[in-house]
Amino acid sequence: MRKLSNRTWLASLLVVALLIGTGMIVFRYIKYSEQWYSHRDTTPVYSEDSFLCGQILDRSDILLLDATKGRQYPEDEVLRRTTVHLLGDVQGNVPAYLLSYYRDEMNSFNLFDGGNPPDDAKLRLTVSSQAQKVALEALGERKGTVGVYNYRTGEILCMVSTPSFDPLNPSEVDDSEAYEGAYVNRFLHASYTPGSTFKLVTAAAAISEIKDLDERTFVCDGYWYIAGERLKCNATHGEINFDQALTKSCNVVFAQLALEVGKESLMKYAQMIGIDTTLEFDGLQTKSGNIDLEEAGEYDTAWAGVGQFTDSINACQFMTYMGAIANGGISAQPYLVESAYSKGTETYRASLRYGNRILSTKTAERLVLAMHEAVVNNYGEHYFAGLYAGAKSGTAEQDGGKTANGLFAGFVQDENYPLAFVVVVEEGGSGSGAGVPIIGKVLQACVAAMDTDGKEN
Repeated sequence: MRKLSNRTWLASLLVVALLIGTGMIVFRYIKYSEQWYSHRDTTPVYSEDSFLCGQILDRSDILLLDATKGRQYPEDEVLRRTTVHLLGDVQGNVPAYLLSYYRDEMNSFNLFDGGNPPDDAKLRLTVSSQAQKVALEALGERKGTVGVYNYRTGEILCMVSTPSFDPLNPSEVDDSEAYEGAYVNRFLHASYTPGSTFKLVTAAAAISEIKDLDERTFVCDGYWYIAGERLKCNATHGEINFDQALTKSCNVVFAQLALEVGKESLMKYAQMIGIDTTLEFDGLQTKSGNIDLEEAGEYDTAWAGVGQFTDSINACQFMTYMGAIANGGISAQPYLVESAYSKGTETYRASLRYGNRILSTKTAERLVLAMHEAVVNNYGEHYFAGLYAGAKSGTAEQDGGKTANGLFAGFVQDENYPLAFVVVVEEGGSGSGAGVPIIGKVLQACVAAMDTDGKEN
């Protein structure tokens, strides 16, 4: 009897262990099966190291990539080059962030029959193929980036980074120094000295903190001595007011304004704008910029106020600042993916998200007027598709005898075309000379794309 009792107890223990083990297997299957299904070693889901997730389309349903069976690219080589930083390459030198992030929405996995990537799986992006091509061709062989987005909805219409390469001919990257940095998405993952575009941060601080700013005049003799050091201006502007100082990009005036508002206030406004933070959307994260004046003396603070010293900005983040200026102090958060479909069902739809208020309505409206005056009296209204626009250029000095980087940022303020933009041309020299012709062409393409929204679907 004792032996039978022991055997019964052992059998019961084994049954309990079996039930617990079975329960753990079922639990892990329910919890992790989709991850196992999407693993790289799963042949029905991966082919040639590429995630099989369906078709990737632009905002007008133009095919950018067919990832249903491997990777099938469009015949248009220029179009292939414009999207490699968005969709990655087969070799994995440029990660396919969007495809990985939205794989579940396109996979339609279920616990009972697993699944294969459905034939009708689609990911629709917000970018315009035509705007992408125009931007790439306008940048030419120069390194840099162009970004345009709708600051009311958050849709990114254009996001191009150069140098780029043809994903069907990746060996070209190794054949020439011209392709140095080709794997880097400069719009998202680079930061730049802003040059005079940073004066829009100093201007925001001055408008908010200096009550009699509009009644003042300033005198620029072409230079200004600060703590025994000489700060040079780009010209001798004589007696000018605040709007004229922004239009002429006067270093002397903005150095004075930076010192008057003080380094603490200058840092506060830069941080409110998000200069030193990152943006996250669609599985992507931007590189943060920098503003650090903790140990800065008077000369360094003044130099920072005109966009040099240790200042740095990310193109995407600064573009959203342009949108906030145009939109009364707050702008929509950017995004690249409009929707996802799988098995006849919409599995994802982007939603409007606004960021925090970064400027008061009054300060934003005052900046709009000053930036519009710069367009009228300096850059030329004809470059902005005949729309009400505001902008600021920047020429960022570099060490090592390199030609300055050219930056150009601004907005179009129109009910039908609420667009903010940024252009960076590395070693482009003058910000206006390099950036204005580029953005003029790209804005026209973006306006045309918005005019056809809904007409081609």
